Amino acid sequence: MHFIKQRKRIPKDPCRSCFMHKSLCFCDLIPAIETKTKLTLIIHYKEIFKTTNTGRLAIKTLKNSEMRVRGAGAKDSEQDSLTNLLSSDYESLLFFPNENAVELTKEFLTQYNKPIQLIVPDGTWKQAGKVNSRCKELANIPRVKLSISSDPKFFLRQESAEFKMSTLEAIALAMGIIEDSTVKESLMNVYKEKLNRTLIGRGLIKPE
Repeated sequence: MHFIKQRKRIPKDPCRSCFMHKSLCFCDLIPAIETKTKLTLIIHYKEIFKTTNTGRLAIKTLKNSEMRVRGAGAKDSEQDSLTNLLSSDYESLLFFPNENAVELTKEFLTQYNKPIQLIVPDGTWKQAGKVNSRCKELANIPRVKLSISSDPKFFLRQESAEFKMSTLEAIALAMGIIEDSTVKESLMNVYKEKLNRTLIGRGLIKPE
């Protein structure tokens, strides 16, 4: 894999939902998908308005989802609390590859009778690590990981190159295991649309 350094162009007055320049907005192409699985995105406050963030797109796509904001700058957010994060209606799993994490497979999921709540930290690697180590409510729930990764030619941001996967791609792959391939492909299509339009906005590719 060769990382291609890209010049980032911050859109002026972006769409407040997909965070693309309004001329490249693709909100009307984002489906609304019903799932038994609940997605809980724990996003660092510094990520909320980054145009390269993809976790918010998973929230927009999946109806059974919620976003919680963490970090010092989240004090005034209505969603800044991580209390009452877990629900007795779900079996909760933290999607984070620490040393105790178990590979997320269909076989692993057979031990659970309830639907899954997939809790996903969103931010830099350091910010996500703090969710894993510091959130007391998550201390005793299982950690899961995926050994597979995507291998894209382009990345939305440079730090993605190390792990070869954005938050939305990781969620898509996990949902393909927990739910089905239809959910996975729908999420991946949203990611591809975001990536394609971002590259057009940066002048790296031409619109078809």
